Amino acid sequence: MARDYTVLLCTASVEESEKIARVLVEERLAACVNITDVNSYYRWEGELCKDKESLLMIKTEKSRVDQIIERIREVHSYELPEIIALPIVAGDDKYLAWIGESVIS
Repeated sequence: MARDYTVLLCTASVEESEKIARVLVEERLAACVNITDVNSYYRWEGELCKDKESLLMIKTEKSRVDQIIERIREVHSYELPEIIALPIVAGDDKYLAWIGESVIS
């Protein structure tokens, strides 16, 4: 079972992404958060939607995923934010060790 995870999340703006990233890293729930712009296509309340969003790639330990989800729900502007956690199955050993050192276990 993977120890490290990447949590994916979209927001409506870069400002909101930066706020969430800062909260998660400052509170040592995440080791690192990358932010990039994306075009999202989705169905909401029966309508096809297209929006420019910001995608966050949040690196953390499995033990922190539930806390990250809870914290995102507290600060996110969406009624139903996309929060998906994916296990990191392989990577540079030194980088993966750094993730563990950067979050409080």
